[in-house]
Amino acid sequence: MAGARPRTTVRTAVVWEVLREALAGFHGETLRVVDAGGGSGGFAVPLAEIGHDVTVVDPSPDSLAALDRRAAETDTAARIHAVQGDAAGLADIVPAGSADLVLCHSVLEFVDDPAAALAAVAQVLRPGGIASILAANRVAAVVARVAAGRLGEARRLFDDDSGWAGDGDPLVRRFGVDELHALVSAAGLSARATHGVRVFADVVPPALVDGDPDAARELLALEHAAADRTEFLAVATQLHVLAER
Repeated sequence: MAGARPRTTVRTAVVWEVLREALAGFHGETLRVVDAGGGSGGFAVPLAEIGHDVTVVDPSPDSLAALDRRAAETDTAARIHAVQGDAAGLADIVPAGSADLVLCHSVLEFVDDPAAALAAVAQVLRPGGIASILAANRVAAVVARVAAGRLGEARRLFDDDSGWAGDGDPLVRRFGVDELHALVSAAGLSARATHGVRVFADVVPPALVDGDPDAARELLALEHAAADRTEFLAVATQLHVLAER
């Protein structure tokens, strides 16, 4: 298997670092990866580039078409399998207990039933398999709306225990750390680690880091330093849970 490191940005670097550590635990095996809601292949293509076999399940035909083009451009088409479907229907697409790693990134915000989606993730994982779960953080969303002067939206989101955005978008759900851990546990998964993603990246003016490699490196270092600090989880834009079946 190729040893190249996936290309990352400051917005994805923490997730990739956690994934690299998880992949190292498989000691160089070629893994069967399922990317639920993987869209155009932001994670699937880099994983295929380092030699893994990736099935991307996504409801959008346009995203899957873009994935096919990207796979062809990167010579990974033989290792990427695009299937139209949704996270809750994973078990109808992927054999039970067959996946070593399942990615469920920015999916729980949009599905009708997050618990059913995570149950499907658990069902397709083999015993000892890993799930990478990335979801929007409700606390950070409230703070961001207050900072933007959208106080009514902040209050609605603050008061809504369901996690819905409360800002005119009925499709976007947010989660607290305890809520996300409860969903993971209810699905029969065990949380191994929880990280904050984009703790600082979304509050730094782009002009401060664009074109300044030193500033970009400093921001990246701050993201890594804060990612596993409990006190910073509340202000991270996203919460990342690495869980095991």
